[in-house]
This record gives sequence, C-alpha cells and structure tokens, in this order.
Amino acid sequence: MALRGGWRSARLSSVTMSTFTSQPGTRLGGRYRLEDRLAAAGGWSAWKAIDEILARPVSVITFASGFPRLEQVVTAARAASRLTDTRLAQVFDVEDTWDRAYIVLEWPVGETLADLLSAGPLEPLSAARIVADTAGALSAAHAAGLAHLCLRPEAVRWTPGGGVKITGLGIDAALAGISSDDPELADTHGLGQLFYASLTGLWPGPEDDVLRQAPMLGGEFRRPRQVRAGVPTVLDDVAGRALPLAGHDGRPYTSPSELAAALRAAVPPVVAPPTPIAPRTRGYPQDLPPRRRAGKLAAVTLAVLVVVAALIVGALHLIGDGSTAGKTGGNAHGSSVGAHAVVLKPASAHGFDALNPADTGDENNYMAPNVLTGAPTGWATQQYYGPAGAQFGGYKSGTGLI
Repeated sequence: MALRGGWRSARLSSVTMSTFTSQPGTRLGGRYRLEDRLAAAGGWSAWKAIDEILARPVSVITFASGFPRLEQVVTAARAASRLTDTRLAQVFDVEDTWDRAYIVLEWPVGETLADLLSAGPLEPLSAARIVADTAGALSAAHAAGLAHLCLRPEAVRWTPGGGVKITGLGIDAALAGISSDDPELADTHGLGQLFYASLTGLWPGPEDDVLRQAPMLGGEFRRPRQVRAGVPTVLDDVAGRALPLAGHDGRPYTSPSELAAALRAAVPPVVAPPTPIAPRTRGYPQDLPPRRRAGKLAAVTLAVLVVVAALIVGALHLIGDGSTAGKTGGNAHGSSVGAHAVVLKPASAHGFDALNPADTGDENNYMAPNVLTGAPTGWATQQYYGPAGAQFGGYKSGTGLI
C-alpha cells in the first residue's frame, strides 16, 4: 500500500524488529517526537513525527545500530538539504551519531501519483504536466549533482496547491543501496515509466501491489496508444523516446531536462490539472503549520487583489459605456449604450516582485496563465519559509502578478 511519507510498506522479521531502539513517543534531538511508524526494512524505519518546537508534522528516518549504509544515506540527505526547489521535499535536520542517527524531512501533503492512478489513468495533458514538472525539478537536482534513482508513483505527489512534490531524492536510493553509472539516463528512464503509467494506468516494469504490468510485444512494452485509446500521438512519441517501447525507433532522451523540454513543447501552454485535492486542514492560515502560512496568506491576498481588479475593470467599462451613450444619443433604455465598446482580453500573465526587484525568483510563472483561463488552481506565489507568523518568510512584504 502507498504511505503518506512516500515509502512502501515492508515486512519485518522479529530479529530486525528487535534491533530498532526508537519507539513511539521517543524524542530525538529534544524536539522530534516519534508518533507512527510508516515503514521499515533492512535496518531503517520511517516515522511520522511532531517537531515540538515549531508545532508541525515531519517525516523522520531512524536507523538500527550498525546500519551498513548510514554514511551514504547521511551524505545524500545533506546534499539534498542544500537544494531550494520547492518541488523537492526538504531535508530539515541530520544527526549521524551511530547509536542515535536520524534524518528529519518535510512532511509531504497531497495525494501520491499512486493514489491518483488507483482510480485509473490520468487525462493525457494532465499526465504531461505532472511529469514535466517532475522532470524539471530533477533536472535542477542533477545540475547540483544529485539524482533520485528510485522513481516510483509513491515518490511523486500532487499537492493541494496544484503542483508536484518529490520525496526521497537521493535518500531512497542510498537506503536501498542503489547506484548507477549514468544517473541522468537512469532518472530519465524512471520519468518515462511514470509518464507511461500516468497515460495508461499500467506499469512498464514488474507488476507489484500498486499497478499491474503493461502488456509486452517481443520483449518490449507496447506503446501507450496501443493499450489506451485517446493518447495523443505526440505524447505517445515522447513516451517512446523516454522508454524502449515496441515499434518505436526515435532517438531516445538521455536527461530529465531533455524530457521536460519535450513535454512542455508537446502540450498547450496552459494544461488543465487533475481534479483539485481538498486539503486535510480547514484551510485557514492559523490551521496550517507555520512554514505554510505565508503561502496561504499570499493566496488570500491574491484573491483580494483579483476581486479589486475586477471591480476596477467593471467600473471603467461602465464609465466608457456612459461616455458612448452621451455621444451617440442613446435612448432612455440604453439600447445604444456600449455599441462601440471593445472588450479587452489580457494576452499574457507572469509573476512580478515589485517590492523586492533584487529577488530573481520567478514566482511560479508557469501557473500565471491559469488566471487568464479561469483554471481552478489559479496562481500562487512561491513558498517562503521563515519564523512562525512572518508573512513571506520575513523576506519581503508582498509580491504580485502582471
């Protein structure tokens, strides 16, 4: 079964169980209280825990004494902690003492790709957007020298805010002892598997307890269009170049950045996302963990600005109509009012930081066109992390949309 922390369930022997020193209620580092064990295997356990200082849920990985790959896992976690892309689950804390080692990570919200696929394949354009965003985030990770190597539907989430969140970057592979001579190609293949599964609801690999195996022909998996009707030819071609598929002879992609560019070029600029997922909190800023309040407050601020802008546009339209009526001699019923009015439609939209021009962040420009099309996810600013209650993480007083 899929787990909220992104890990798969694992069966423990009684011998393995006895080696774990951590139990529910244990406090690590004087602040992280372990609550529920989510998964365990081969000398490590994954937990849901509470950071008692910041009053927020976190994910924690603990290790049995003498865990053989502790150094590799700690190295991967520290490397991941330096990445700032909000599409990657953050690493908050690392303790590497052999008798009480642990790693503290962001508690991911939203539904995993496995959860979404449990109801069947995704709409093709939504599948393309999810995998394009995932590939873009992994491209940035590779540029920093870090690969995932364990891409599965449980490792990608669709968040309530309408974006992806990738868990286990580098860490899952270190836990399992997985490595690759060509990490970029390995992750490109993993992304291709995710895209194939999103298009078909089937897994182009060994069958497991999440997805059934896709059908094969001559030792290769059949193309998406051969197993599901309605897959656009261009997306079928992208899948064929990310994976070795039966009957496809196009030049294969060799990096996540190449796959991300192909997916973005293959779909319209604005892609309808999957059905929005209701947050598990009531939705008010005070109900959210402190590090997420800034993003929620930004969304509320944006909603107010959009309403004000709409009122201004409406008022200007009325003024323009009145002026036209006066010049054309409109009758008492206004039959000629607005006869020559022109409805102006915005041609583009992008995030803009008028209050801090030195900030080079793009403010989620890829979401900005949603404001023009009325897509349900709308546009939200980047997340800003800082002290509890600080708007925009204390880095700025606001941001905007042009």
